[in-house]
Amino acid sequence: MGPRHNRTHIGRAHIRFEADGKPAREFRTGVSLHGHTLHSKESVDNIYHSANKLAPLRWALRRGGAWYRAHHGVPFELSRLWWTPPLSPYQAWKLETRQIREHFGMNSLVSLSDHDDIEAPMILQHREECRPMPVSVEWTVPYGGTFFHIGVHNLPAEKARAFMEDFASFTAGSPRVPLRQILEDLASYRDTLIIFNHANWDENGAGDEAHMNAVRRFAGAYQPFLHAFELNGTRSWAQNRGIFDLAREFRKPLIGGGDRHGKEPNAILNLTNAGTLSEFAAEVRDGYSEVLITNQYLEPYCMRILQSLEDVLGEQEDHVYGWKRWSERAFYRCDDGVTRSLSQAWGDNPAAVRWLGHGIGLLGHPRFKNAFRMALARREEVAL
Repeated sequence: MGPRHNRTHIGRAHIRFEADGKPAREFRTGVSLHGHTLHSKESVDNIYHSANKLAPLRWALRRGGAWYRAHHGVPFELSRLWWTPPLSPYQAWKLETRQIREHFGMNSLVSLSDHDDIEAPMILQHREECRPMPVSVEWTVPYGGTFFHIGVHNLPAEKARAFMEDFASFTAGSPRVPLRQILEDLASYRDTLIIFNHANWDENGAGDEAHMNAVRRFAGAYQPFLHAFELNGTRSWAQNRGIFDLAREFRKPLIGGGDRHGKEPNAILNLTNAGTLSEFAAEVRDGYSEVLITNQYLEPYCMRILQSLEDVLGEQEDHVYGWKRWSERAFYRCDDGVTRSLSQAWGDNPAAVRWLGHGIGLLGHPRFKNAFRMALARREEVAL
């Protein structure tokens, strides 16, 4: 079901829907925040639980774990495994830019923010067509028995490496600078935007109540340094709807973050008449934002998750490092301390990897997709 209203107000923040008309009539610039590249180390927990619901993938993952134990004498531990998204920095930038320029007919501003890593924007700063490229990151912040992801956009380039060292030491649990000092220093740069990403997602499994209690303590303690709460393009509308209450409670605007990991562009964008990310940051810091919910976001949530799985787990013919198979883009820290790709850890194309490939192939088969689409035909109501 489509939206009931074309706009809602949270303070001076407005939410619009693509279905209600092309935004280029009122705005000259689209802003894509929170997209990931192959420089992002991603936890396997969520993708493992999603894949585990599909029989071919479940079988392959279990066979792979059994093979590793038989050959190495120790169990395969998920906490040592991570995967990397398929797109290079330039491919990700081009994907987001094309959607805004060609589909929506607006100028584009793109801020890529990998997990605890700034290599993607640092690389793109050297490409003329990508300039000006903001240096941005999604920082993992342990807090109160859980952890949060804080989007830090448009770091001062000359200070970015130093900030990353402070971020890393805090994330590792051995902070050399207190959290308040880090956030205060960040907020002192007027061009920088600090966003509480998917705040109500209990990614660490602390329990919803414990997580939300920590969210409110964190937001209350550091309110002066947080500029917005994110509506996330990969979370369900029911979960995003809960962000409205946090935005009202802490008197902050909402902002759109796509959180793209696959090969579809961000499903939630931002609109502005600003010409630079610095000008856009100033608007948001002043409490004003315009969020755009694209038609892509209105697709059935389970189908969007299925598409993301296909993008992440499927073959990548044009991967810049030649990592065609997913098992070459996932990595495991072995008992000897060496990090190896899953293909290397499981052996050279064992049966588990082959069957993983077959299972992934089923995800993209039209008949399989159509069956899912029919089973999941009822759309989640995205109403304000």
